[in-house]
Amino acid sequence: MELLTPEMRAALRANADAAMANEGRHDPVPVVKWFNPAGAATWLVTELDADGDTLFGLADLGFGCPELGSFSLSEIAALRLPFGLTIERDLTFETQRTLSYWAEVARHRGSISDAEQWILRNAPPLPANDPLPPS
Repeated sequence: MELLTPEMRAALRANADAAMANEGRHDPVPVVKWFNPAGAATWLVTELDADGDTLFGLADLGFGCPELGSFSLSEIAALRLPFGLTIERDLTFETQRTLSYWAEVARHRGSISDAEQWILRNAPPLPANDPLPPS
């Protein structure tokens, strides 16, 4: 499976450009969610640097402490898991919540997966007059 479609790459690059233009005060919604089908690791990705490899987002390696930071697309794509599995893209993932919101809930809940369940069940609706960031 392709970890990033051309459309996702374009959206991630646009977010990276917006972050640079706003001196880091940009808080986009995650574009893509990846997960380890044989373990607990999960990533929510918001930006792709001009090098085409360095990503930014929320990383949860399954140790109970999700972190914001940078990670490598090529390293994640190269991971080989038991039974011939690889890191997968969640084809059903959609969100209107910003990365900072995800990070806060994931840190409180202990994982991105638990945060996702909590957000789906308990998060207050977004205000109707609150414009969403561009996708």
